[in-house]
Amino acid sequence: MAGNLYIGTCSWKYPSWEGLVYEAAREEPLLTQYARRYGSVEVDQWFYSLGKTSVALPDPGVVSTYGEEVGEEFRFTVKAPNALTSPFAYASKSEANRWFLSPDLFYQFLETLAPLASRLGLIILQFPYLNRSAFTDREHFLSHLAAFSAVLPDSVAVAVEIRNPRWMERTWFERLKGMGLSPVVLSGYWMDDFIPTVAQALQSGFEALCIRLHGEDRGAIEKKSGGNWSRIIEEKSDELSALASLLGGREEEIYVNVNNHYEGSAPLTIERLKRMLEGV
Repeated sequence: MAGNLYIGTCSWKYPSWEGLVYEAAREEPLLTQYARRYGSVEVDQWFYSLGKTSVALPDPGVVSTYGEEVGEEFRFTVKAPNALTSPFAYASKSEANRWFLSPDLFYQFLETLAPLASRLGLIILQFPYLNRSAFTDREHFLSHLAAFSAVLPDSVAVAVEIRNPRWMERTWFERLKGMGLSPVVLSGYWMDDFIPTVAQALQSGFEALCIRLHGEDRGAIEKKSGGNWSRIIEEKSDELSALASLLGGREEEIYVNVNNHYEGSAPLTIERLKRMLEGV
């Protein structure tokens, strides 16, 4: 596999991964054990940050600990606080969120991540479905995104995830590239045409991009799993095989972030994807 292809999981603290990722007898931190097996991880614990009167930012001590628990070659993809990506204020469907795409807040967040600076792969801006109560159309949203991207530092790569499937076509990728941003392509949340969208993103000439294997019905698979994420529950071999065919031999820096909700066990999904990639 190419050294610029990073395949990891969405979060890592799952007791049911014992035997798959972790050894019960080891006294090492879970992240250290995890990093021995995988080259990257998605950190989502700082996403839910939007409060009524303030924004929760990462604890610098926790950030430092994560940096100490992995090697220099390891990469983190970090979800930015939803205070940056939620159009509306806390618990509101109409009041504007004063921190939405705030450069000041982004730089404050980036400062808290300083201990991970050399190992930051991507910062992910995850937007919800953006309806007309938030933006009249895609161009309206892109005008806000362009103003924000214009003041971003060159030292960090920022990727954008949206959940408006009809927005994601050739022009979308061209606009992101023109802003110096990377795309996130999501499998799940009823995003249409996942494999063709990945192909379009790869054809657009980005230096880096992220593919998130998330899954459709979170509640249903959680019920089936009972919280045990050590087995495949909903096999998606055809989609994984098609993805492997697209990813083989690529030169871009690609992050594939796998969620337990995709098939039922992120570690087992990664094993299956790696075997398919070896056959490409």
